[in-house]
Amino acid sequence: MEGIGIILSIPIIVDLIYSEYNYPIGLIPCIVSFGLGFLFVFKFRKYDRLKFKHGMIISSIAWLWAGFVAAIIMVLILDISFLDAFFENVSAWTGSGLTIFNDVESLPMSILFLRSLEQWIGGLGVVIIFISIVIKPGTSAYKLYRSEAREDKIKPNIKNTLKKTIEIYIIYTAIGILLYILAGLPIFDSVNLTFTTISTGGMSIKNANIGYYNNNIIYLITIFLMILGATSFTVHYKMIKTKGNAILKDIQFQFMIIAIIISGIFIALLTHIAPMNVIFHIVSAITTTGANIASPTELASWAPTALILIIVLMVMGGSSGSTVGAVKIIRIITFLKSIHLTVTNLISPEGRVVKTKIAGKSINEREMKESTLYISVYLMFLIISWIIMTYYTNNPINALFDVTSTIGNVGLSTGIINGSLDTVPKILLIFLMWIGRLEIIPVLLAIKLGVETFEQKLELVKILLKNKIKKA
Repeated sequence: MEGIGIILSIPIIVDLIYSEYNYPIGLIPCIVSFGLGFLFVFKFRKYDRLKFKHGMIISSIAWLWAGFVAAIIMVLILDISFLDAFFENVSAWTGSGLTIFNDVESLPMSILFLRSLEQWIGGLGVVIIFISIVIKPGTSAYKLYRSEAREDKIKPNIKNTLKKTIEIYIIYTAIGILLYILAGLPIFDSVNLTFTTISTGGMSIKNANIGYYNNNIIYLITIFLMILGATSFTVHYKMIKTKGNAILKDIQFQFMIIAIIISGIFIALLTHIAPMNVIFHIVSAITTTGANIASPTELASWAPTALILIIVLMVMGGSSGSTVGAVKIIRIITFLKSIHLTVTNLISPEGRVVKTKIAGKSINEREMKESTLYISVYLMFLIISWIIMTYYTNNPINALFDVTSTIGNVGLSTGIINGSLDTVPKILLIFLMWIGRLEIIPVLLAIKLGVETFEQKLELVKILLKNKIKKA
């Protein structure tokens, strides 16, 4: 809460630089968040019994709190409904990149920067950013790290892992800003575009998104940054150590590049869409960035086969341990390996032990079960949400496309997600963005524990009432 209060006060700098003077009122929620956080830190400073389930609850609530505080800022400055403001900010924090604004170019510069900053911070993780700064190394830090659906460790120590990850992230951000400036973009555009691309967020400061620039060099830089953001930070670290060899040997990176090439060839053969248009949106889909050079209306007019391929890529996502959403490539590979193992065991002689490996590393039955379970739960939420969205939009293909984009924190849209949506689908989409970013299980656990706690308190109240009645 302290960290969120500090981060959300940064856009005041942009407000003052451009002499807008809109943001000072937005500092009120920041001060409240910081103040409440300070009080809680003081009250619970001796608490040191953090369990993994507590970490999951903290992560789940932290993302909602971040969206809530930023939503209040937008309500105060823009005078929009709380639901629309909450949708916009949850979309930004989770890197979903969907927007309810029809004209983003009319927004104050400070608000545009706020959305970009949220995506940049959210790309690494709301909790991860702050535990790297304020939490002491140890068990609690690791539990909080894992609670945001992260397993990879660059260094043996979690604190050092986070510091190295942030260092790599900042270096790539600086490279992105420099490349865009060299390509001719203004500094403000370069900073915002880099923030939203390297984080695989995709929420633009232009109505036409990246298509506004109508420049192949800008498109190529964006593709480069999207792929960087969708590659594991562990691979980036090893790449520096091995002079580039690690990234070429990484199975997730190989899988991603092969998927891009095959999908690109297939869509190009089926349609008459310009090659740059095809490659850009394929990369945007698999990296879950959601940046686009074609308008939602134009995207909706693509051949159904091309849209289905894009949907598959949005479900797949990029590498584990990166800034992407969706299922992630390593789970897809593990799932395919488990199918292969099942078939092999059926046709193998009785008693034969078949070992399964990914990139030379053995995977066990538990890992295969976890991947299968997660994909099953993910698809279950996707299908239920698709049915609900179809009811409200009357367009099954477009509803499937946009729901897949939402739960995968992608941001590509056929145009059915906008400010005119009914309240129920907006709430549904907020929920999908939230669970998609946290990979569902932490949220389900937090809800389950919340319900159990409520039931326990209710039972306690009933017992106390009964005792009072007996005494009376």
